[in-house]
Amino acid sequence: MRWSQGVWSEERLTQAVNDTGRYFALPYGPSGTAPDNDVRAFELYFERLEKAGLGGIKRPDLLIYRAKDRPKVESAVKALNGISELPFTAEEDTKMQDLLEHAIIAVECENSLWRAKQMPDYASPLTPQKRLGGRDGLKKSAVVPTIIIKDEDCGPLKSWQNKRKIPIHVWHAFFDEAYGISFADAERLFTCGDIEPTEQVFQAPGGATTRKVIFKIYYHHAYPLAETVEEPELVADSITDKNGHILPYVRFVAGKSKLSEQALAILDSVKKDR
Repeated sequence: MRWSQGVWSEERLTQAVNDTGRYFALPYGPSGTAPDNDVRAFELYFERLEKAGLGGIKRPDLLIYRAKDRPKVESAVKALNGISELPFTAEEDTKMQDLLEHAIIAVECENSLWRAKQMPDYASPLTPQKRLGGRDGLKKSAVVPTIIIKDEDCGPLKSWQNKRKIPIHVWHAFFDEAYGISFADAERLFTCGDIEPTEQVFQAPGGATTRKVIFKIYYHHAYPLAETVEEPELVADSITDKNGHILPYVRFVAGKSKLSEQALAILDSVKKDR
């Protein structure tokens, strides 16, 4: 649910980027800018998005900027009437162009409610696998940290990246660690057969289930992104939908992460290219 780990993971990664003093993150996609404490406001937000004709457009969750460009970015956001209005403005708008031109990377955020280091096969090395044609991997039943990318998102993300000329990275947060990979590197893994597609069942809060094809990228192929240095407090909470249905969830309060030196090095290298 958005009201639990999804919001927290984006906020935690944003905090880690901002604390570097060299870069800062800006919520950009609809899921990152929507109301997160009122279910009806959340529903109305996406109804408005549909009416604006932008509901089906895929945008990355975050944009990452150099700290020195903050005044320009803040000025662009102000001209667009605030962060919450970004999803309702077409990217072809000249004001949006002012916002996008300074971004060094865009980020698609994912999360998992696991302690990465306690997963059973965390330290297992990649070894040749018959099902992968001898390419290195892990047994199918291995339980390790992975970066998840939905197959249905690959086309829209690639299209956005090519059109906006901003490299996309996928950042996946676990309770204790976070990992990242560029979308370009992820595509190469899919194409060469290092990572095979799998089908996963997703369950909505109301109980409905859907099956989707996903790619689960072993953390071995990713760069260490961030480490939790202060664990959050887990607080029980609930929301009530428009039909009176009470939906319980766990809310994450506070907590702090630190961006890794490897992640900083990657941002520094991208900075030189743009």
